[in-house]
Amino acid sequence: MTEAQLRAACALRLGDDGLILSHRLAEWSSLAPELEEDVALTNIALDLLGQARTLLTHAGELEGRGRDEDGLAYLRDEREFVNCLLVEEENGDFAMTIARQLLYSTHQLGLLEGLVGSTDPTLAAVAAKAVKEVAYHRDHAVGWTLRLGDGTEESHRRMQSALDRMWPYAAELFESDDVVRRAAAAGVAPDPATLRPAWDAAVGAVLVEATLTRPEVSWAPSGGRRGLHTECFGRLLAEMQHLHRSHAGARW
Repeated sequence: MTEAQLRAACALRLGDDGLILSHRLAEWSSLAPELEEDVALTNIALDLLGQARTLLTHAGELEGRGRDEDGLAYLRDEREFVNCLLVEEENGDFAMTIARQLLYSTHQLGLLEGLVGSTDPTLAAVAAKAVKEVAYHRDHAVGWTLRLGDGTEESHRRMQSALDRMWPYAAELFESDDVVRRAAAAGVAPDPATLRPAWDAAVGAVLVEATLTRPEVSWAPSGGRRGLHTECFGRLLAEMQHLHRSHAGARW
């Protein structure tokens, strides 16, 4: 793997995470429990989409195969996407979405803080801007976790159930493989394993304040980085890519 291929692989993983999570959050438009949440979740989705656009463009330029952001977003098949499984999980009820957002945004914030010093100028620039956006994403998730976890008996039950459902998928965020090891050695991206202690501490503090119990699980689903996805991902792609594939080459 050349240096350009390594940087492209890192950009593609980050871009796919943002693209898929932005699509999931956009599904809440007009369906959120409060009008303010329609706006908040849509804004978070737009932040992630903006990050994804730059990252996918960068990946396309580095790989040199003539694919732009649209080609990478709309013309790849399921096995070609390398997003983590957590971001593709269905929204479920509002507590499910908040649990997913808490786990992912806490990780993303730590990752971006490490990427600010990346030897790849584009990744460093994206991180410098995105770290401010994702700090808000995490604050939003923390606020709702506290509100639901330490709220009514019903809201507490739903938030704990959501946390139990999403927690196993967080393990994949910290996995290591050849791309991760090479990227860390080259200073392109931090080793995600080094981010785990801070993530555990940050999430753990929120759970204590929200009167929630940290799930004890042995199951750790994996495969997203290798193109192995859950059943719901195929349906997501079908919806996301339908218009572009139906009118290939169209200009608006």
